[in-house]
Amino acid sequence: MTTTAQTTSTAASARGLTRTYGDGDSAVQALRGIDLDLPAGRFTAIMGPSGSGKSTLMHCLAGLDAVTAGTVTVAGRDLAGLDDTALTLFRREHIGFVFQAFNLLPMLTAGQNIVLPLELSGRPVDRERYDQVVAVLGIGDRLGHLPSQLSGGQQQRVAIARALVTQPDIVFADEPTGNLDSEASAEVLGHLRRSVCELGMTVVMVTHELAAAAYADDVVVIHDGSVTAHLTDPGQDELVAALAGRGA
Repeated sequence: MTTTAQTTSTAASARGLTRTYGDGDSAVQALRGIDLDLPAGRFTAIMGPSGSGKSTLMHCLAGLDAVTAGTVTVAGRDLAGLDDTALTLFRREHIGFVFQAFNLLPMLTAGQNIVLPLELSGRPVDRERYDQVVAVLGIGDRLGHLPSQLSGGQQQRVAIARALVTQPDIVFADEPTGNLDSEASAEVLGHLRRSVCELGMTVVMVTHELAAAAYADDVVVIHDGSVTAHLTDPGQDELVAALAGRGA
């Protein structure tokens, strides 16, 4: 296995992470004892064939799915030690989410959608942070528009701003360009890249697209529920080989 260089800070980690669905002969082992460290302040892509377990891995790391065995630590907290209420609160305060579906409320403007998580948690809006996020994502002239008045790429940038404005320790993005054309995809991925470079964010993205992974610093490759490569700044040939199972 190719490993990343040693980092001084880890945003999320897994040890012996196992996720099994069902029981007995019908049981499906989606994740098989994964050990993984995701560095802070970097853009990591998780890739693998359909059914490899990449989305399950992200969901377990994000506290959206319970693990069968092993541990998951995010921002220094062991998620297994949190009950449902504490886990919900932890996700709200420490984790940002961006999904393939934009999940914007249609009756709210872009600006109102961005600050909604803060309002729901009773936290004040940090105007400096808000203005910084809006500037990095290039949506300053769209804040008064409803989602129906925005393109798909603009809606996804609003969704990213909503995830970033709370200043989470880590942002998980699950196929964030899946509903976008190639031009809008490149635009959104470029802005995710800027959020890492200019805002110091940690982004972990599940994708099946080589073009999307090219924006990442690190690429985790998963096959049949096991991590088979963890690459740092890979070239396309190296990444293609790892995806084909030749990179271990």
